[in-house]
Amino acid sequence: MGRLLFFDSRLSTDESISCASCHNPEQAFVDNEVTSRGIGGKKGTRNTPTVINAALQPYQFWDGRASSLEDQALFPLENPVEMGASISRIVDRLNQLPHYRDAFRRVFGAPVTRENLAQALASFERTVLAGDSAYDQYAAGNPTALSPKAVEGMKLFKGKAHCRLCHQGDTFSDGLFHNLGVGWNGSGFADEGRKALTGIVKDRGAFKTPTLRQVAQTAPYMHDGSLPSLEAVVDFYDRGGNSNPHLDPLMQPLRLTRQEKEALVEFMRSLSGTVSFYR
Repeated sequence: MGRLLFFDSRLSTDESISCASCHNPEQAFVDNEVTSRGIGGKKGTRNTPTVINAALQPYQFWDGRASSLEDQALFPLENPVEMGASISRIVDRLNQLPHYRDAFRRVFGAPVTRENLAQALASFERTVLAGDSAYDQYAAGNPTALSPKAVEGMKLFKGKAHCRLCHQGDTFSDGLFHNLGVGWNGSGFADEGRKALTGIVKDRGAFKTPTLRQVAQTAPYMHDGSLPSLEAVVDFYDRGGNSNPHLDPLMQPLRLTRQEKEALVEFMRSLSGTVSFYR
């Protein structure tokens, strides 16, 4: 049921877009746009994050405003720049459709409500997982799964390039928030990130560490989509990000050689594997 809802444009106020319009399974559950496009062609201010492995993240959205997929699920529906819907209107719309009304009664023992709508969407999103990449095969004991250049890049990732400090674990994300200086214009940020939610000054310009699973397919990068390629991302980190009053202390110039940058990108490409989801 959650899968049907995810692909159903009737969840938007004008029935023009669905969750899958921005989170396209054929594009690693992103839209490859700089910033997302909603109803009436309205442009948002943030790049679409992938749904892949979102169930393994402690927070959702770039600013972490939701702590569960259930909390996350309805935000895009209600956002006037995204799907622009009134949840009560969408609930009424779905309850007027016999296949949804009957399905919700079978599963939840009740008609469609705000709560079980969120539960259904979140249940589908939990099935969206990635694995069995060349890196996973190498880590499982296949020494030929990675090219020599990718192996060099893996060593840089864990060492000199300091990527592993934030891109940790099987999800390649610590799930936390860091100020890299993305969007700093010399005097402020167009998007203050986590600070807009917490009000804490040190959260100014901080955004969640994204997963690197399928990262070669999810360009452009950063919360504002300002970096078009993995090569541009590596160059950004190599120079230590953009200096600003609250720059994360982990951001330091790396002084990578051209060959090291190429190896690092090669390794990140090896993190693309099989994406599975309920069909």
